[in-house]
Amino acid sequence: METTTLQIPISKDLKSAAAAVARDYGFSSLQEIVRVILTKLARRQLIIQIGEAPIKLSTRAERRYAKMERDFEKGRRVKIFSNMDELMKDLTS
Repeated sequence: METTTLQIPISKDLKSAAAAVARDYGFSSLQEIVRVILTKLARRQLIIQIGEAPIKLSTRAERRYAKMERDFEKGRRVKIFSNMDELMKDLTS
C-alpha cells in the first residue's frame, strides 16, 4: 500500500480536545479515527448530521414535564379546538 501524508492546520487546543475524545471513543490516536472517517467517506458510507446536542433538563424540570404528560394523558388541562377561530377566540379571551 502506497501512503501519503495529509496535513491539516488546526490549533493545538482543537487537536488536544479531539485526541481526548478519540481516546474516549476507544481509538488509539487521533490519526486512527481520521483514517476511519476518511475510509468511510471514500466508500460513501459516512453519514454526516449537523445538529445540537440534546438539552439535559434539570431534575425539577423533568418532574414538571412528567406531571404535565400524565395530566395530558388523563385529559386534564387540555383544550381541544376544531378550528383556528376557536383557538384564537380562546387565546384572546
